[in-house]
Amino acid sequence: MKIAILGDIHGNIEALRTAYDAAVSNNVEKIYHLGDLGGYAPFVNEVVDFLIEHQIEGVQGNYDDAVANGKEHCGCKYEDPVQAEMATMSFEWTKGHATQKSKDYMKCLPFDIEFSVHDKKVKIFHATPLKNNLYWHNDRDEDFFLHMARKADADIMIYGHTHIPYRKNIGNKVFINAGSVGKPKDGDARTCACIADITPDNVKTEFLRIPYDVEKVASAIIESGIPSYFAERLRQGK
Repeated sequence: MKIAILGDIHGNIEALRTAYDAAVSNNVEKIYHLGDLGGYAPFVNEVVDFLIEHQIEGVQGNYDDAVANGKEHCGCKYEDPVQAEMATMSFEWTKGHATQKSKDYMKCLPFDIEFSVHDKKVKIFHATPLKNNLYWHNDRDEDFFLHMARKADADIMIYGHTHIPYRKNIGNKVFINAGSVGKPKDGDARTCACIADITPDNVKTEFLRIPYDVEKVASAIIESGIPSYFAERLRQGK
């Protein structure tokens, strides 16, 4: 079974369209999203409409939960006080501009999605099987990975939240961070779509990095009133 996973879209409709087209061109059987549909770029409602129109199933991210339920904080981790201030402004903008339709959609997203392929249990979630705002980076120790595998009770785990893609095998467990469609943080401004091809004998993973009109989205960020800080971060892939 060949699937595509679209992680952390964050209001970037142009990147989403590009990542979706790349997934379709790779003849995938199913496409999933990993939540965090708004924030940092102004097209949260367009993103939700696109996912509904194209019948793309997905899970709830911490940002979705916070926006849909009117929370005071998105549950994000900040590197410094400036980033914290900018992120708070972006979060408040998203809460104020997301339609009720978008909020209802985000509120109803499941915490995880589980299915089996060739006797392998696959589990998809936003950040970890326990919490949707815990950062699971590639440099976590092996014990942490195995602990998460036990909690997920799965053979293949697919998640995001860090915006940095990776694939890791430990024993017979496969861990895939799908990266971010709309706000990469690995220094590569191109959108990212993760392809996982699950066969009886193997799990092949490919991270597609595709150029899109970053400047169009950066300009839209500035025009919308979201801090221009995020336009510059988008250009830098940070």
